[in-house]
Amino acid sequence: MPKRHAVVVGAGIGGLTAAIALRRRGWDVTVCERAPEPPATGAGIGLAPNALRALDAIGVDAARAAGSAIPDTMGVRRPDGRRLTGAGTAEMAARYGTAPIAVPRPAFTAALAAALPPRALRYGAAVTAVDDAEGRRPTVRTAGGAELPADLVVAADGIRSPLRRTYFPGHPGLHHLGETAWRTIVDAPDLGIRAMSETWGRGERFGITPLADGRFYLYATALAPAGTRSADPRAELLDRFGSWHDPIPALLDRVRRLDPADVLQNDLHDLAAPLPRLHHGRIAWVGDAAHAMAPNLGQGGCQAIEDAVVLAHLLPAGDAPDPAPGVAAAVPAALAAYTAARRGRTDAVRRRARRVGRLGALRHPLAAAARDAAVRAVPDRLALRGMDDLFNGFRLPARHPAER
Repeated sequence: MPKRHAVVVGAGIGGLTAAIALRRRGWDVTVCERAPEPPATGAGIGLAPNALRALDAIGVDAARAAGSAIPDTMGVRRPDGRRLTGAGTAEMAARYGTAPIAVPRPAFTAALAAALPPRALRYGAAVTAVDDAEGRRPTVRTAGGAELPADLVVAADGIRSPLRRTYFPGHPGLHHLGETAWRTIVDAPDLGIRAMSETWGRGERFGITPLADGRFYLYATALAPAGTRSADPRAELLDRFGSWHDPIPALLDRVRRLDPADVLQNDLHDLAAPLPRLHHGRIAWVGDAAHAMAPNLGQGGCQAIEDAVVLAHLLPAGDAPDPAPGVAAAVPAALAAYTAARRGRTDAVRRRARRVGRLGALRHPLAAAARDAAVRAVPDRLALRGMDDLFNGFRLPARHPAER
């Protein structure tokens, strides 16, 4: 019998991981991406132990594929350099089975794409509609006039997901978090920085993540109205953070040498409320399209990876026969199981990320001082234990007996 066919809408981390996982389950896969070509530039991404465990379940070695850096320590500091909390990555590896790694996002997405046959990837193919989403074989239509019959549609179409708006028209959509964020990558092998750190000021934060080959992923946030944009992001970053502790001034000196276009700036949003479910008919939502969250826990991409792996795991094999007449159709039943497996976890992470962001963004001097004192009062071992539900939270749920 012919293999089942999935159309994945979006070639980001969640979409590409879903395509790989589905192919491992024997599905034919087509990935439709509206961008004309893969991204050549971008920032970095941290892959926590839960995401690495999920990738391992589908045979993807992120470090080997994209290059990575494992910092010596991770922690939070004040602008004067005083340490608030931290942990060694060796200690994290002992507790969680692997240390977090950081990879350049373009290299990681390129490595995921390389795991798929070229014919599976269609760039410049914006999806405009999914006809008969609840039917046996819905049809995906693209702006170029293509019509793709599918047994499953994976909506990995990003934080502003058009498919989410179409199929959940009553949902409130995105919630602006009151902050703007800058992101970039710089070369600084001579600085010898071995720590991944985030520094909390009053209404401002600055993060440093070592990447492979002496590069660093830098990010910063500040309270700002929606739509705020810097005339020169390099000058604004230097003005805001140039007096903070070492090595921030030295890294900002490297930022000053970049083209302004290499410093990305975006408003920060998360989903205002959870979706009522993560599927509709034969469409399943993954990643930001399903549960956009603040970046404060570094879990946005990690949860997208978990989504993709769990979704493929629960679906029937690509060449498995359909159930007998009168028995619930295999794909819709698997999508209901996917919602049951993922909705609670992803919403808990979304809400936790929002709470952490509120702490980091406190602006009043007394409130920020109280926050810092409270964070410093928690022993490091207890702070690390507080990450157990995130880093140990990935599980492959049991399949329906007919699909095992």
